[in-house]
Amino acid sequence: MERRSFVELSVVAFGAPMMPEADEGRSELFELRTYTLKSSKQAMLDEYLSKAFIPAAKRLGAGPVGVFVEAPVKDDARVYILVVHKNAESAVSFAGHLTADEEYSKSAAEYLGAKAADPVYTRIESSLMKAIGGMPKLERPDASKPRLFNLRIYESHNERAAAKKIEMFEKAELAIFRRVGLTPVFFAATVFDPAQPNLAYMLVFRDEAERKAAWDRFRVDPEWLKLKALPEYADKEIVSKITNRILTPAAYSEF
Repeated sequence: MERRSFVELSVVAFGAPMMPEADEGRSELFELRTYTLKSSKQAMLDEYLSKAFIPAAKRLGAGPVGVFVEAPVKDDARVYILVVHKNAESAVSFAGHLTADEEYSKSAAEYLGAKAADPVYTRIESSLMKAIGGMPKLERPDASKPRLFNLRIYESHNERAAAKKIEMFEKAELAIFRRVGLTPVFFAATVFDPAQPNLAYMLVFRDEAERKAAWDRFRVDPEWLKLKALPEYADKEIVSKITNRILTPAAYSEF
């Protein structure tokens, strides 16, 4: 069996729709990893991501890779890694190729050698997402400028409702976002995730003041007020839960 056929069948076997390769104009895939760890282990994770993981991702043709940190709660920290994949084969084969990369194994020796009694992290949660048609590729922010990121996840009570929320963004809401200063980085529907169906998106701002000002403009925007008043787009009918996270980029993040 040809490798591409194997990858496509593997994706379908897990219940996901067939995903064409992300050539020109086609949707990219995003892998979102969330590390939960103790703040005391942050430096070791940073070393691993900057010196081993991101360089290996480049060698394997994946990326760019964004790394973002949420404000810690007491001694508990969360780090979010977003890996861009151009096609399904890259997303499915990435972990295997990473393990086989000798330079990666050498650079990640301390991280991979952590003992069970003293782990680097508590758990990694991972999801695979496909960019929506209205924004098929990641729009990479300038990593040389100050940035604050807003990651939001909209869960829906069923697939029909989730598709309706995507339709709402593609038909009108995404354009309103751009006009009022809610600058998108990506919009994607989840393919694999513990909480499906859901839509995830990320916005970028210069700082917290700009973030608050943009959301304030959005809430009173006449086109938004008209759009959300349509019964078919009422939040209570298509969105069952919203997760909102404010993130800062790591110094070595690629966007």
